[in-house]
Amino acid sequence: MQHPKDNHGIVLFAHGSRDPLWRAPIEAVRQHLEAQSPPHAAPAPVVRCAYLELCTPSLPDAVQELVAQGASRITVVPMFLGTGKHAREDLPVLVQALRSSHPGVQFHVQNAIGEDPRMTALMAEIASADNFL
Repeated sequence: MQHPKDNHGIVLFAHGSRDPLWRAPIEAVRQHLEAQSPPHAAPAPVVRCAYLELCTPSLPDAVQELVAQGASRITVVPMFLGTGKHAREDLPVLVQALRSSHPGVQFHVQNAIGEDPRMTALMAEIASADNFL
């Protein structure tokens, strides 16, 4: 079983949907992250997707899998366009429970991905693209 680089895991945390097609972009980000490690370098961090509701795995289940693989540092990336109720209220409660359940693990929670200026610029670029050619 692969161990996370520097005992580091990443969880892409999204809302979730019953429609499996909805999850495809989140899974594509996971695959992209896993493919970023150059062949001669140590393996990239292990990346898992997790969902708040309507599908699996849950955030606690994804974290448990990373911990079982040796992760001692876990970064949670909220895959939300903004810091709404889920990122502002639900996620901190979940992460606090994870910290209690895994006291030897360091958790870092990034800001909602849609609030990163790079994502805002990319969305603006995509929105302004001339798709009629």
